[in-house]
Amino acid sequence: MLRQSVTALSRRDVLRRRIRIIVAVTIAWNVVEAVVALVAGGIASSAALIGFGLDSIVEVLSAAAVAWQFAAPDPEKREKVALRVIAFSFFGLAAYVSVDAVLSLLGLREAQHSPVGIAIAASSLVVMPFLSWFERRTGRELGSASAVADSKQTLICTYLSAALLVGLLLNSLFGWAWADAVAALVIAVLAVREGVEAWRGDACCAAPVVRDEPPAQAESSCACCVTVDRNRC
Repeated sequence: MLRQSVTALSRRDVLRRRIRIIVAVTIAWNVVEAVVALVAGGIASSAALIGFGLDSIVEVLSAAAVAWQFAAPDPEKREKVALRVIAFSFFGLAAYVSVDAVLSLLGLREAQHSPVGIAIAASSLVVMPFLSWFERRTGRELGSASAVADSKQTLICTYLSAALLVGLLLNSLFGWAWADAVAALVIAVLAVREGVEAWRGDACCAAPVVRDEPPAQAESSCACCVTVDRNRC
């Protein structure tokens, strides 16, 4: 029994180090992405690219909150604050994307053709899904609601990358400036949903390697997977 406990503690330390590495890579990538997108958006007068750059800044904030949490000797004590930061990041992202999308649909703004924008959006589609999957898997095994929530933030960035890429391509090829605005509104709704879940601390299906609660209680705390959405597990 003691041996199993030591093994579990060792595994928990490995997972915590892995989370810190994932978060560091996410922050570094998004800083570069934000700078490139904002500069390219300014040059092309593209509201979509500028919005994408701001989203990257939001992603940095979310990842930084998780990094701050796991820098502590006892990350669980900081989890609630980290979740609040991530939730507000989702809400801020949804608000900006919604306003930008409405302005685009009204013809006050529209995405302009930008080869650099297309390249950065395509690159993000390759990198972000992997980072999201890796952090989500690690966070679930560790039982960290904030890591799972941050992985969803990264996934939202992937959807924005796809919307930006499709919008820029359709605008460049067919002049359909409204395409990315419609996709952005769908993403905004999804961002609000994930923000609410982060605020509530929903770490559905998280299975901590070390539990401080009885097995029956741990199972009941994860009952949301069965009652809310079986497919998400």
